[in-house]
Amino acid sequence: MTATECVNPEYVILVDDQDRQIGLAEKLEAHQKNLLHRAFSAFIFRKHPSLEILMQQRALHKYHSPGLWTNTCCSHPRMGESVIDAGQRRLQEEMGISVPLKDLGWFQYNAHFSNGLSEHEVDHVLVGEAQDGMIVHPNPEEVHAYQWVTIDDLERDLAAHPEKYTQWLGQALQMAKAGF
Repeated sequence: MTATECVNPEYVILVDDQDRQIGLAEKLEAHQKNLLHRAFSAFIFRKHPSLEILMQQRALHKYHSPGLWTNTCCSHPRMGESVIDAGQRRLQEEMGISVPLKDLGWFQYNAHFSNGLSEHEVDHVLVGEAQDGMIVHPNPEEVHAYQWVTIDDLERDLAAHPEKYTQWLGQALQMAKAGF
């Protein structure tokens, strides 16, 4: 959790199993109490010359999954904000990029972490394509490192070293590559 989040807590949209809004909760509380909430995982692709994904390594001070590699960005929409708008907002805030996004649908997962927190999410998978010459400007509060990686290399490394990656990445990746 960042200092800003301690002063100005973020809220997540609580949902039922059909992604219908049923309430709001403070983000940390939702992760402490394993509350089902709406989220998204955005994947930015480029053809260079083979298809690559922009990956980020989560900042080392994140309160769950610090230092793990994941998709381009992931977060939660705010009340009254569409999943697409939230994805575009967070791409700008985390990676310093602006890319049109498409929502491919969602899946539900429940991951538990060693620190007692969890992610119980309806996760919308968003995809977009990088424009030629796009420059990435990662926010160090959110991102420790980034890299472009081919889908084949990512899938091989994810299978060989799952401990290096976020728990939601594998399922989200399957949807993203099928829909891009």
